[in-house]
Amino acid sequence: MNKFVKGSNKLTKAWAFYDWANSVYPLVISTAVFPIYYSSITSSFANNNGDISFFGIFWNPTSLYDYTLSLSFLIVAFCSPLLSAIADYTGNKLKFMKFFCLLGSLSVMCLFFFNGPETLWVALTFTILASIGFWGSLVFYNAYLPEIAFPDQQDEVSAKGFIYGYAGSVLLLVFSLVMVQKPEWFGILDPSLAPRITFLLVGIWWFGFAQITYRRLPNDIYNRKPEKDYIWKGVRELRLVLRELKNLPQLRYFLISFFLFSVGVQTIVLMAGIFGSKELGLPTTNLILTIILVQIVAIFGAYLFSKLSNKIGNIKSLKLSLVVWGVVCFSCYSLDINQPNVDYYFYGLGILLGFVLGATQTIGRSTYSKLLPQTHDNATYFSFYDVTEKIAIVLGMFIFGILISLTGSMQYSVLSLVAFFALSFLVLSKVKITDFIK
Repeated sequence: MNKFVKGSNKLTKAWAFYDWANSVYPLVISTAVFPIYYSSITSSFANNNGDISFFGIFWNPTSLYDYTLSLSFLIVAFCSPLLSAIADYTGNKLKFMKFFCLLGSLSVMCLFFFNGPETLWVALTFTILASIGFWGSLVFYNAYLPEIAFPDQQDEVSAKGFIYGYAGSVLLLVFSLVMVQKPEWFGILDPSLAPRITFLLVGIWWFGFAQITYRRLPNDIYNRKPEKDYIWKGVRELRLVLRELKNLPQLRYFLISFFLFSVGVQTIVLMAGIFGSKELGLPTTNLILTIILVQIVAIFGAYLFSKLSNKIGNIKSLKLSLVVWGVVCFSCYSLDINQPNVDYYFYGLGILLGFVLGATQTIGRSTYSKLLPQTHDNATYFSFYDVTEKIAIVLGMFIFGILISLTGSMQYSVLSLVAFFALSFLVLSKVKITDFIK
């Protein structure tokens, strides 16, 4: 075990490298390759209405996939506070992180076996488990930030993590897309095999590079000596943090603001591809290029806003990003399929979106970390951060879907998200200035 030195370059780099390891999942699996593969496979055995049978019930395949992901979010939201409290009580944060990483990476690799109606259960089951693994490990990973970096380092270290993540995920995505588009270059005779090999590569990448992080991160920083009855002691730990949270108004204001802008951010990220496809008629190739563009620009956004936060403070930086998100929403609303060169406008919005995505994710994580009290329960506190984001995703997707049903258009759904960014801006104004939060 390497000596634990808070703030050291080796330690912060090792921590940030987990972003490099796990970010391939949300990009390659959740956003790009697997949804397209899932749509292709399910369409091959759908009935005339486009529905598929699962457990004797006919479902719209897209809706079934959305329900599956929503279920995983709810499971994580329900379990992570208790598991985090147990991890804090026992001092086993790293072991929990390793468990969820292993669960996620193995589940992604198991998606390899989904190739038809007989294996639909494989796709749905391991989609749930992979999502739980990713989001579960992220709780414990984020919780290390206040423990491995000092407050004046946390903006930069948080940005470093996201930069590593964006860079690594783009690298594997580009390789995967080349393999999917040109399988013969890799000696693959069956074109349907290429995306399935991609699932294996994502799992291997995630688990393999995570080992670099594990070598440096300590398991029990505070040398806790837990007693028996871990579950009940974990419940007590959770109740203790909840009581503390009631007496931390600045943290509560930030969580409310984070919830509100997460509704907007996560909904836009998840629905951008569908918006481009359904509303603007853009081909899949253009959408994938936009996804890659967003990730590359997000690298610069994360870096520049981490520097900007050192100049003007976290709150002002976040407020600026929220204003830009509002501009993105208004711009999406104004786009029309009949506009000349609408694809170029979409690329421009992709650049703007990527820029503030990197900013919001970076500064949001580090700001929350800076607002935490001096505590040994960082995992429990960060579980509330995670749960807030998950509930925001579910609410955002629900509102988005309802407005589409009522209006028949995604434009009004996107426009409605402006309200969440505006409310978040107002609530964020209530967070008081501190030595590290300006």
